[in-house]
Amino acid sequence: MSSANTPTPGAQSEAQSGAQPRSRAHPLAPGLHFVATPIGNARDITLRALDVLRDADMIAAEDTRTARHLMEIHAIALNDRPLIAYHDHNGAAVRPRLLRALAEGKTVAYVSEAGTPLVADPGYALARDAIAAGHPVSTAPGPSAMIAALTIAGLPTDRFLFAGFLPNAPGARRKTLG
Repeated sequence: MSSANTPTPGAQSEAQSGAQPRSRAHPLAPGLHFVATPIGNARDITLRALDVLRDADMIAAEDTRTARHLMEIHAIALNDRPLIAYHDHNGAAVRPRLLRALAEGKTVAYVSEAGTPLVADPGYALARDAIAAGHPVSTAPGPSAMIAALTIAGLPTDRFLFAGFLPNAPGARRKTLG
């Protein structure tokens, strides 16, 4: 006789594996939650970002391998939750699935590969469409390469402009700087 609470033989429970159980003591509000991820050091993540990753019903990621590894480092079990690739090459095809989940009242976390989502990352169209459909959109702020670079540059910080990242191609880079 099998039960939903009976573990599969040989499987470890969250407590045995060290994974953090999903907590509903302070449930995550339905909506789209953008989660900033560490740039280089996995410990540079906020506690709030870890809460969102732990409690979201569905996780969309620019790179699922990076997201899965980050969650493993911080002992956050994916369990039966979907981890969906959402990037420049599939965004238009995947976005309707994420918007349907939002329409059903689910919590969807979107994580960038590194840094703050929407800064040189494909989450812009997802945010735009979620807002247009009336879904709540929030963020768990954290690392930003732009602010980190400004912090150590020794430049004035009372005013600055971020105009995007420079193109990789040498000719296009020279033209942009030109």
